[in-house]
Amino acid sequence: MSDISRDCLTEERVVLITGAARRIGARTAEIFHQQGYRVLIHCHHSLSDAETLAHTLNTARSNSAFVLQADLNCAEAIHALAASVLSQHPRLDVLVNNASSFYATPLASVSEQQWLDLMGSNAHAPLFLCQALAPRLRDSQGSIVNLTDMNINRGMAGFSAYTMAKAALQAMTRSLARELAPQVRVNAVSPGAILWPEHASDPIIHAKEQAAILAGIPMARLGTPDDIAQTVFFLAHHAHYVTGQTWRVDGGRGLS
Repeated sequence: MSDISRDCLTEERVVLITGAARRIGARTAEIFHQQGYRVLIHCHHSLSDAETLAHTLNTARSNSAFVLQADLNCAEAIHALAASVLSQHPRLDVLVNNASSFYATPLASVSEQQWLDLMGSNAHAPLFLCQALAPRLRDSQGSIVNLTDMNINRGMAGFSAYTMAKAALQAMTRSLARELAPQVRVNAVSPGAILWPEHASDPIIHAKEQAAILAGIPMARLGTPDDIAQTVFFLAHHAHYVTGQTWRVDGGRGLS
């Protein structure tokens, strides 16, 4: 390890979270920030939300949150994002691959562009961010946490492209856990029903679907972004002898 790398390890820890402007990503950023991390908030379209979050965190602790905007479906943008992290922050301890496209792709109408879009944010971008940032993570004996989905084991009618992309991310988790050990741990969190979709095409049908989902959850409620964020933080910061694992946070739904 270079002298520069040794020096940077005396600074506050740094986490990069993709898709961190809103919802689960934003809560994850808040949890890491509360624990003293410098937070790199990646966003694409939600720049205003990301800047608002960064302002709030910087008000609590100055120079502790930064916004990085990039389209993770663009190879050049992925490389530029990684280069920005490496040039502006001499230390990186945690990479959280949270950004994700999610929408239905019925077999009869799924397009190649939809396939590329879903594979891009859910599998392609995480792989090449890991590739670019692995040396810095090795220097800090760091950690990678990927956000997958409980439905990759169950299947989702009409969502084949999305579940295939998340399955690829889970396979990457296991493979990189072997390849980057022992310096870097790689794990995944597999959320169950956490937040309802923000827009429903048919509110009545949507309400019935919600009731059916809740009936199959032993904990009898939705999870919260905090449930996921706290698990991500535990795997990244505390679980020093855990790698290659996928932790389900689904209220027991997977038991059925």
